[in-house]
Amino acid sequence: MKLSKLPIALLLVGMAVGAASPSWAHGGSRHHGTRVGVGISIGAPLWPWYDPFYRPYYPPAVVAVPVAPPPPVVYIEQQPETPAPQSYWYYCNSSRTYYPYVQQCPEGWQKVMPRPPS
Repeated sequence: MKLSKLPIALLLVGMAVGAASPSWAHGGSRHHGTRVGVGISIGAPLWPWYDPFYRPYYPPAVVAVPVAPPPPVVYIEQQPETPAPQSYWYYCNSSRTYYPYVQQCPEGWQKVMPRPPS
């Protein structure tokens, strides 16, 4: 009678070891790594073939945003702001001519704004 109880006890122990998961032994946390298990199955399996708690890692999606190149830099050269030298023509009323055509004017020279040639 003892011999008939031993295979049943071994079968129950094997089923218990096969159904136990290493993650249950660590408080329910999942460790990524290699797992090796030994189990004996007779008839229909009591545990599903897939792990319902397994969540595969999916890396975040890569979002590529095209960036337009910056516009070329345009430099505009500016001339320094220097006032044009003010030049006058000197007119003599008595001789009715301009300097340097007459070197002396008895009543004095009169400053006149230059006129463009016409």
